[in-house]
Amino acid sequence: MSSTKTEFPESVQNTQSQSSQESWQIKLLYDSDCPLCMREVNFLQKRDAGRGLVAFVDIADSSYAPEMNGGIDYKTAMGRIHAVLADGTVIKNVEVFRRVYEILGMGWIYAATKLPIIGAIIDKLYEIWADWRLALTGRPNLATIVANRQQRIECEIEGRCRISEDEK
Repeated sequence: MSSTKTEFPESVQNTQSQSSQESWQIKLLYDSDCPLCMREVNFLQKRDAGRGLVAFVDIADSSYAPEMNGGIDYKTAMGRIHAVLADGTVIKNVEVFRRVYEILGMGWIYAATKLPIIGAIIDKLYEIWADWRLALTGRPNLATIVANRQQRIECEIEGRCRISEDEK
């Protein structure tokens, strides 16, 4: 069985892309260098099914721009999960998951976290997870990651950095 990919003229592609970008209800900031985060993002992207309800923004991309994402700088975004609602409101922590799941029609998964006692427990567990996320996924500490990213961006801008054999 062969699959056929329909090619659209560039003007049609741009129009479709723009309308998709304008229809998002929540912009989810995620770390593509985190394997556990990527499992969640891949799951959510499948549930979004191309509807564009969730705009997925990779904070690990060197072109990540805080001014386009609620003013949330890279270091802050790395510390806790954040999202930006269509009206510009910034949310973080478990509230992000509640909102994304509700928008994708799966609000029942996080519904119990709206209850005061359960919500407080889940919020505390998330704080612990967020504090240990990098170590649990075998990554350096936040200060090292931020410094490495800054160095990489400066290299890309200046275009004068050597790439060692280990970095290839």
